[in-house]
Amino acid sequence: MENHLARRQFLKTVSASLFAGGLMQPVTTQAQSTSDAGETAKTARLFSGCCAYTYRHAFANGSLTLESFIQKAVDLHLNGVDMTVYYMKSTDPGYIENLRYLGYKNGVPFSGAACGASLVQADAAKRAEALADVKKWIDVTERLGASHLRVFAGKLPSSASMKDAITWVVDGMKAASDYSGKKGIVLGLEDHDGVSQTADVCLEIMHRVNSKYVGINIDISHFVPTKEQDSYAQIAACIPYATHTHIRNTFDDGSPIDMDRVWKMFADAGYKGYMSYEGEEKSLTGIPTQIAEIQRLCKKYSTV
Repeated sequence: MENHLARRQFLKTVSASLFAGGLMQPVTTQAQSTSDAGETAKTARLFSGCCAYTYRHAFANGSLTLESFIQKAVDLHLNGVDMTVYYMKSTDPGYIENLRYLGYKNGVPFSGAACGASLVQADAAKRAEALADVKKWIDVTERLGASHLRVFAGKLPSSASMKDAITWVVDGMKAASDYSGKKGIVLGLEDHDGVSQTADVCLEIMHRVNSKYVGINIDISHFVPTKEQDSYAQIAACIPYATHTHIRNTFDDGSPIDMDRVWKMFADAGYKGYMSYEGEEKSLTGIPTQIAEIQRLCKKYSTV
């Protein structure tokens, strides 16, 4: 317990110094690099996006493909889309390149790709397999012409300690970023169900990895409140390392999210990047209300 509290106090001190020093750019503009500390720190550029996972029911029943999802992005007037790799028919030569071509022809940037690899594995051989899987999807992300890949930490095995799990994630992200950095691709660790669901763990991983090619794919709904920080405080603490966001209007417990409050935090931090809707849409008709709200807020809070 003493070590945990000491770590939390250390991270609070580091985060406070980041805020006080104006180092508020997201990783996409190299937030951790002191050489970029003064670069338009408070200029916010917020773009509307959508994750393919939002339409998972349509992908599952075959009424939507990634090709038609790109066209759907045009119909929804989105600034970009997150290409969840679960729905790729293959990684064969030609298929990925055609998706890239369709994105270009339709003026739809890819805000990134998202894979399901989890780095928390008690078995060393499985950790090696997970790293190989991340590298595979880094290669696919490069072929897509995107610059960001979402990865998971994973759930804590019953036989493992949190200390061990964090070390596995740190080691995996270091190795993966050494590979992705050579391709100019940033890795975003999501605060997803599992070990990375609190800001203090996410920040410890960021500080220990210490790479401009690693940041946090912030899902605003997933942070678990603690006695020290509610969900909003945890979102704010992680924004300096934000590479990408996943947006929905309720927390995991079903309580509503104050979307204006969240957007203002990102804007005040000078975030430049995508606010990507990741919800659950069962209809392919019309513009979902949450996408319309994301577009309104991006327009309202962007300073350029």
